[in-house]
Formats: sequence, structure tokens, C-alpha cells
Amino acid sequence: MLQVSFIRENKDEVIKALAKRNMDATSMIDEVVTLDEDRRKIQTELDNTLAESNTLSKEIGNLFKSGKAQEANVLKEKTTQLKEASKSLGEALNSTADKLNDLLYKIPNIPNTIVPSGSTDADNEEVYREGDIPTLHDGAMPHWDLAKKYDIIDFELGNKITGAGFPVYKGKGARLQRALIAYFLDKNTEAGYTEYQLPHLVNEASGFGTGQLPDKEGQMYHVTEDNLYLIPTAEVPGTNIFRDVVLNENDLPVAITGYTPCFRREAGSYGAHVRGLNRLHQFDKVEILRVEHPDSSYVALDGMVEHVKTILKELKLPYRILRLCGGDLGFTSALTYDFEVFSTAQDKWLEISSVSNFETFQANRLKLRFKNSTGKNELAHTLNGSSLALPRVLAGILENYQTPDGIRIPEVLKPYTGFDIID
Repeated sequence: MLQVSFIRENKDEVIKALAKRNMDATSMIDEVVTLDEDRRKIQTELDNTLAESNTLSKEIGNLFKSGKAQEANVLKEKTTQLKEASKSLGEALNSTADKLNDLLYKIPNIPNTIVPSGSTDADNEEVYREGDIPTLHDGAMPHWDLAKKYDIIDFELGNKITGAGFPVYKGKGARLQRALIAYFLDKNTEAGYTEYQLPHLVNEASGFGTGQLPDKEGQMYHVTEDNLYLIPTAEVPGTNIFRDVVLNENDLPVAITGYTPCFRREAGSYGAHVRGLNRLHQFDKVEILRVEHPDSSYVALDGMVEHVKTILKELKLPYRILRLCGGDLGFTSALTYDFEVFSTAQDKWLEISSVSNFETFQANRLKLRFKNSTGKNELAHTLNGSSLALPRVLAGILENYQTPDGIRIPEVLKPYTGFDIID
């Protein structure tokens, strides 16, 4: 959530920056400024009214002590009027503050200056590419056919048990999934991230804290009786560890990692691009999260990008990195790099990771602060990245490592799988 003081002091710059997201935020920003002015005016009036009431109360006490009861009773009538005015002002203040907060929750983060302009994913900027795209043998298959041929993923059984988008992993398919999770976690902890096991459901406050609510409410599974939400990513419970927390400056940076299943309704998804593992309602993902000093968060972002690169190099998968344009940027992000692996059998790029800096946007919602060197509380910066999401990594391995004799296992995963080939 953007800070009101920042919007008020940089109104034109905020409107211009949000235009990079292809939105005209003029009316929303004008309304924020107006509501803030109203709120501050009411607050001042309330403070003055309360101060006057307190002064009169002391004066009334002194008058009674001096035997001037008649004068005291006259003032008592006035304090009654002031109390009624204070009550009305308090209600008006709460109403205005609620309207202001509701509006602030709807305004996305300001894109970093290096975010390219653009409307769709076609306008994203490729900044890096590595790895040779393999030449597959005649008769090579997409992963959904390979999964059926080698009986390692059963999409139809998942559809029977739950519905489309909930696959069942079997045998070596399940072992490969488990191997990837363990490998990703090991790589992350070796890089200094502390491993956490996190809840798979969160409350409403957690959803608002990281920006999934109200922006992505329709994409989240909602347990209505308990008003809990199935997590769309470990980012939500992981970042909310620090909700309403004040860290010491020397506690920074904080780096954590965790594996969770993720649940996304993906309402309206259909077509060839969602076949197989390309888009699921339930999938596994290992996440990395950081809480950083504002002065070092972009150095940390570059470090996270380099970390994900090392994993893909070891897996020997062809990949590229995109800097997302304003129109494709997530609601909470100031700058995002997407990683895509090339699916040779499908002849297309598949997104496997997003690494983002949210600057103070989430921290302001979370009230996540640190005490700086002057002793003043300051908003921290939050960052997160997939390291990595499993479905499309698995799809890339199945398709790019297939041979006429079976699917080879990447060398780095063999100690985790205990087998060399799926045949």
C-alpha cells in the first residue's frame, strides 16, 4: 500500500508512474488527497474539542471547590455539548479513515523507473538467455503424453478425485517431485536462507498484508465457515511472519525459504496453453523471501536473480529472463523478473519463476518496520521469488531430457531420486 504522505507530496509523479501500468489514476489519487485533507481537518477539530473539554473539566472542578456551583453547572452544560460533538467527530473520523484505507488498498504499487512500458506480456523485455535448446528425436512427445506413457502423472485420476488441475503423481513421477523439492530447499539453505514449514491456510489479515486481498480474491480458495484462505504461494504466510513487527537494523537482512503446496482457482483458464502441467489449481513450489534495508534491496534482488540462475544452470535447462513491462507487472510489485524455461516438445517458453521487489508496498500494509541508526522506525523492503515452482520445471525436464529409451534424470538430481532414467 502506498503511503498517504508520499502520495500527498508527490501527487503528479504518482499519477505519471501509475500510467506505466496503463491506468489513469488521476481521480483515485485526487480522492486520496481529498479524503486525507478531510481526515486531518476532522482530526484537528476533534483534538481541539477534546482539549477544550479537558480544560473546562478542570475549571469546573476549581469552581466547585471555590463554592461557585452555579457557574460550574453552566460550564457542565457546555462540556456535555462538547462530548456530543466529540462523539460525532470521532464517528466522522473513523468513517473517513475507512474510506481512505479502502481506496488505498485498490491502488497498485508504483513501477520502478527501469520497468519498460507496455500493455501485455508481449512487451516484456528479455534481459538474459542461457542454455542450448536440445534437438529431440523423431516421435518426441509433450509432457502430458510422456506422463501417460511412463505412468508417472495421472491427470484423469486427479480429475476423478477432485477436478481438472489436480494431478496425481505416481511412482518415479512422485519421487522426482520430492527430489526437486529437496534439491531446491538444499540450494536455498546453502545460500543462507533459513527453512520454514508454513501453514497452508491464512486468515484475512494475512491476505491483505501481502496484497492478495482484495486484488486476487476471486483467484483464492475461500473456506467460508472459518473465513480462511488456501495459500496461493508461500509468500503469503512467510511474509506475514513479520506483520506488526519492528526489527532492529542489525537484524537485516532476513532471508527465509519454505516449501508449500499452492492453490489457485485460475478462474476462466482454458485452452491448449493450460494442458498438462502448464497451469494447475494445486501445485508445489519452493519460495525464497527477504526483508531488506531500503538501501540494499535492489542489490538483494540482483542476488536472488543470480541464485535462481545457478539452479537452472545445474539442471541444464534452457531458460531466459524477462523484465516485466508495466502492463504485466503484478499489483504489489515495483520490479519483477520472470524466468522462463523452453519446452522443446511444445516449442514454447514456460514461466517457472518470478522474482520481485515490493519496496515498502507490502511493509506498509504489514506495518513491518525496523529501528534505524537514529532510533526512528522505518518501513523495510520485502522481496520474494520462486525457487522454484515445480510443475513447469518438471514439464521442462520431461520434455527436454526425453530420449527414445526413456527420460534421463538431470545429473544434479540423481542423488535425490536414486534412479537415472524413467523408462
